[in-house]
Amino acid sequence: MIDMKNIIKYTAMSVLTLFAVGCGDEFLEKEPSQFLTSDQFTDAAALNPEVIAGTMTGIYALMFETGTGGLGNHVDFGQKAYDIELDMLSGNMALSVNTYGWYRDVTQLTLMNDFTSTFLHYKPWRYYYRIIRSANMVIDGLGGNEAIPELDDNKYIMGQAKTMRAHSYFYLTQLFTYEYDAAQEILPIYTNSIDPNPPKSPASDVFELIVNDLEEAIDLMDGYVRPSKTQVDANIAKVILAYALAFRAQGNDLQRAKDLTNEVINTAGYPLTTAEQLAFPGAGSGFNNVNTPSWMWGMDLTSDQGLNLVSWWGQIDYYTYSYAAFGDVKAIDRALYDQIPADDIRKTQFNPGAGNFALIPYNKFFDPARIAGNQRFILTDYLYMRIDEVYLLNAEVAARSGDEGTARTRLKELLTARIPDVSYIDGLSGNGLAQEIYLQNRIELWGEGKTYLAMKRNKYDMVRGSNWLFSPNITLPYNDPRLTYSIPQNEIQNNPFITEGNK
Repeated sequence: MIDMKNIIKYTAMSVLTLFAVGCGDEFLEKEPSQFLTSDQFTDAAALNPEVIAGTMTGIYALMFETGTGGLGNHVDFGQKAYDIELDMLSGNMALSVNTYGWYRDVTQLTLMNDFTSTFLHYKPWRYYYRIIRSANMVIDGLGGNEAIPELDDNKYIMGQAKTMRAHSYFYLTQLFTYEYDAAQEILPIYTNSIDPNPPKSPASDVFELIVNDLEEAIDLMDGYVRPSKTQVDANIAKVILAYALAFRAQGNDLQRAKDLTNEVINTAGYPLTTAEQLAFPGAGSGFNNVNTPSWMWGMDLTSDQGLNLVSWWGQIDYYTYSYAAFGDVKAIDRALYDQIPADDIRKTQFNPGAGNFALIPYNKFFDPARIAGNQRFILTDYLYMRIDEVYLLNAEVAARSGDEGTARTRLKELLTARIPDVSYIDGLSGNGLAQEIYLQNRIELWGEGKTYLAMKRNKYDMVRGSNWLFSPNITLPYNDPRLTYSIPQNEIQNNPFITEGNK
C-alpha cells in the first residue's frame, strides 16, 4: 500500500505541475523550466510511484481550490462554481439581489453569446482542460492509454484518472454544445500530455472517448475501496457513464444508462436522503456533511484547505460570512417554488418570507451554527454526487426507453419520504410522466448544478419566474445561444485550428 504521508508530500509538487499547464496558448508553449516537464514527470514516476498518487490527489484539489479557472476572481473556485452558473442557466436559481455584481453577466444573459467575454467563457474551458491535462500526465506516467498497470494501486489510480478525464470532457460537451450531433465538430481532444493543439473533433469521437474511458475505468477500479469520498470509484464512473449515454441517446444508450443506474441503486449501498436530513430542523442537514450516507462523492473540507470568502458556501449560504449573507442573494425561482406542494418537506428548505432574503435555501444549505454571516473559514463540505440523483436519472431513462413502470417505481421510492401521498404517480404516463420527473429533478437537486444537464438532454425550455433581478418572467429554448458557453477568445487566438464560433 502507498504511504499517505508521502502522498501528502508529493501533492505539493504535483499541484505546482498542475498549475503549470492548461490549454490555449499554454499548449503551444514548452512547459516553464521551474515545473516538471511531461518527460521529467514520467521519469520521476518510474523512480517513485508516489509521484503518480500525489498528482491524482492534486487533481481532486483542483475541484475545490480557488483560481483553478485562471481568473482568480471571487466566482472562480472549482466545480461548485459551475454548479451555481448551471443552476442559474437552467432557470432554477434566481439572482434576486445583486450588490457586488457577481453572476450579473450570467443572469442578464448579455454576454453568454460573446466569445470575447473572458469572465464567462474562459474560466470553465480552462478549468476542465486543466483537469484533462493533469489526468493525461497520470495516464502517461502509468504507461499510456492502452496500458493496464500490474499493481492494483496503479490500476486504481489509472481508473481514477480516466474517470476524471471523461468527467471533464462530458462537462465540456454540456457547456459548449447545444445537443448531441454526431457529425458536429465540437472540442479538441487531448489523450496525452505532449500533443500539440489539435483541431476540434466531432461529437461522435468525443463521446467515444468518454464512454471508452469510463468503461475501462469501471474495470480498472473493480475491487477498489477508496479511502474517502473525495476519490472516484467504479460506482461514480458508472453514474457519469449513464449521464453521458443519456445525453448521447443513440442505439441502446438509454437501456445501458438504465442498467447502470439500476446497478448502482441496487448494489452500491447508498440509502436515499431521509426526511430528517432534507431540511432543518431535522436530525441534521443532509447537505453540509460528506458523511451523510446518501452522498456518493464529495469533499471533506477542513480549515487546512483555507477556503473562506471565496467559496461555494460563501455564494449560497446565508450563515456563511460572504456574499450570500451581505448582498448577492441566490433564491429558488419563484415559479418553481410555487409548484412545490405545501405538504412537501422540500418546500421548507426555502425562506418563504418577503424582503431581500425571500426564498433563499436557509434550511437546505447552512452552516450548523445557524448564525447569519458566521462561518468565516469553510468547514461545511462540498457535495458532488448523491444517490438521489441516480434515482431521478434512472426514472428518466426508463421513461424515455418505454419502461414507464420502472420510472414510476423509482419516482415513488424517491418521493415517499418527501410528500405524504405518492399515489398520483400511478396515473402518470407519456409526457405527463416525463414532465413530472423533470419537475422533481428541479426541486430535488436545486442548487446542485444537475438540472442544466437534464434540461439539455431532454430539450426543455428554460423558464423564469418573477423574482429575478434581471430578465424575469422569460422563457428560452434549451438551445438558445444565451444558455450555452462559447469557446473563449483566448483559445481561438492561440489554437490555429479553431476559428470564431462554436455554436
